[in-house]
Amino acid sequence: MKKHVVFDFGGVVFQWRPSELLKRTLPHRAVDEAAAQQLVLDFFQNYQGDWGRFDRGTIEIPELAPLIAERLGFELGEVQAVIDAVPGELEAQKETVDLLHRLHDNGHRLYFLSNMPEPYAVHLESTHEFFSRFTDGVFSSRVKLIKPEPEIFELATKRFGIEPAQTVFIDDVAKNVEIARAHGWHAIQFITAKQVEADLEALA
Repeated sequence: MKKHVVFDFGGVVFQWRPSELLKRTLPHRAVDEAAAQQLVLDFFQNYQGDWGRFDRGTIEIPELAPLIAERLGFELGEVQAVIDAVPGELEAQKETVDLLHRLHDNGHRLYFLSNMPEPYAVHLESTHEFFSRFTDGVFSSRVKLIKPEPEIFELATKRFGIEPAQTVFIDDVAKNVEIARAHGWHAIQFITAKQVEADLEALA
């Protein structure tokens, strides 16, 4: 198994189910699964557009919320409700947390590389003790770069001081996995923690 393990956060270490989030916060708009899925695309814009700027740390909530409200024709309070509900959606996924504890205890150096707006990054850091298991990490909002941009992988490689050939990256998004491999990292697309652990053992 490779000695450096780099985790994505949303959808890997932390739960991220945007359609469920929207069904809870805007049930009058996400009236069924099809409507919820469309609203995910419209609201988050595939994490590009204004939400992408939020991830990148170039826009803050007081500017973001009115932009989304105007773009979608929603009430400002509706948009604010979604923004405020995100931390509650980002629950730690126990099986992944158990895996990262095992990896740490077995001598692997752990890092994270996450697209995460600053308010949510602060929330996660202040809520979960297992952050102490990570040697270092990069939040997109703090470096003004986002995955899958190659530059954020270059920055992480230098900042962490890791050898790409001895590094494995775990992310649920195929494009991010592809870019990591292009930078010489090994990479695994996350489906379940059990699957990832088996794939990590296969890299030994």
